[in-house]
Amino acid sequence: MSTAIAAPSTPGLTTAGTPPTLLQLVRVELRKSYDTRAGRWLLVTIGLAALAVVAISLFVEDAPKTFAGYFSFTQLPVGILLPVLGILLVTSEWSQRTAMTTFTLVPRRSRVLTAKVLAASVLGVLGVGAAALASGLATVLTPVVTDQGSDWALTGAQLGQVLLVQVLFVLSGVAFGMLLLSSPLAIVTYFVLPTVFTIVVNLVSALDWVRDWLDLSTTTTPMFDGDLHGQGWLQLATSAALWIVLPMVVGWLRIHRAEIA
Repeated sequence: MSTAIAAPSTPGLTTAGTPPTLLQLVRVELRKSYDTRAGRWLLVTIGLAALAVVAISLFVEDAPKTFAGYFSFTQLPVGILLPVLGILLVTSEWSQRTAMTTFTLVPRRSRVLTAKVLAASVLGVLGVGAAALASGLATVLTPVVTDQGSDWALTGAQLGQVLLVQVLFVLSGVAFGMLLLSSPLAIVTYFVLPTVFTIVVNLVSALDWVRDWLDLSTTTTPMFDGDLHGQGWLQLATSAALWIVLPMVVGWLRIHRAEIA
């Protein structure tokens, strides 16, 4: 007669399944971006806005009728709307009361926040892709509705800088979302605070240096045409530190230390 002997349990080991990988978490966060009605309609609006801009450009006489020109114009609506998507990517956890579930399933909050940052970056790249598709359609239609031919020229500098600026914009939305954890408050603050800052530094001549070094809208403007060079990169870094890095670090620490209800 044999006797089964149970092995003693080892402290610290559990029978729980393998924790999700970072890639899996990023996929989950991307799915969250279109699972809600607000996120889904915002994605649709971004695509429609890019199409509307190139449609207007086709019929405006002075607008450049080139792929590069269309591509530059489409970045305006994309750059305005993508940060809102970044905000919702964070704040929806609290507005829909899913934060407790999320951080219970993945106790290491830094992994969830990292996944949100990476997912937002992917959304920024996809936003540029949508703008490129709309610009391509306009370029194809240019010889049809105008007396100009199709010009597909696009420099690598413009493409790279546009990708970077849109990723920065969507990450600024993520940063404000982490800092405030409220969709209405984060969205209003994101649009009002930088706008007031830009108006003030442009009206007061003594603040020209502040505008050139700390105003994100000023330091990123040359990037839409791929014209950021030399000192401009340092100015971009300082303004990004103020409007993206600082609020994201403070918000990251806040989420790490907060009681999740």
